[in-house]
Amino acid sequence: MREFSFEVPAPEKWGEGLVSVDAGVPIDLDVRLESVHEGILVSGSIATVYAGVCGRCLTDIAEPVEVEFQELFAYPGEEATDFEVQDDHVDLETLVRDAIVLSFPFQPVCQPDCPGLDPATGERMTVSTGAEPREPLDTRWAALQDYTTDHDDDAPRAGAENTEES
Repeated sequence: MREFSFEVPAPEKWGEGLVSVDAGVPIDLDVRLESVHEGILVSGSIATVYAGVCGRCLTDIAEPVEVEFQELFAYPGEEATDFEVQDDHVDLETLVRDAIVLSFPFQPVCQPDCPGLDPATGERMTVSTGAEPREPLDTRWAALQDYTTDHDDDAPRAGAENTEES
């Protein structure tokens, strides 16, 4: 068994969605290699930083990501495997890339309660004050703009008078 800790730069951009690890970003690896009957068992942890944009308000974000992994690198043989030992070496690049990219959030956000963008103006909701009255998007709904639930309590109910008399 051998243990290694090292830092390597990302060889290329990893990830194609809203967030990714850019080329050259440092990746910290803590790896443990164990000799087993079938090959070399590689386990460890990865720490790096992904960068991109918030899925709701499109602000720039950068968050740390930590991933643990474990994979068997089999000795070359008759069976085809995803990872093989080649010349007494293991190539961790594919394993590390897959572990990092699969750990990215599907919808990254800058904060858990990010309100996003205003659908009418396109401005960030955290920036806009909301004090300005805005025109209704559809004039057919303008009459409902004055409706509030507070007026319901004062209004007599049509069916209430009939139930009291019964």
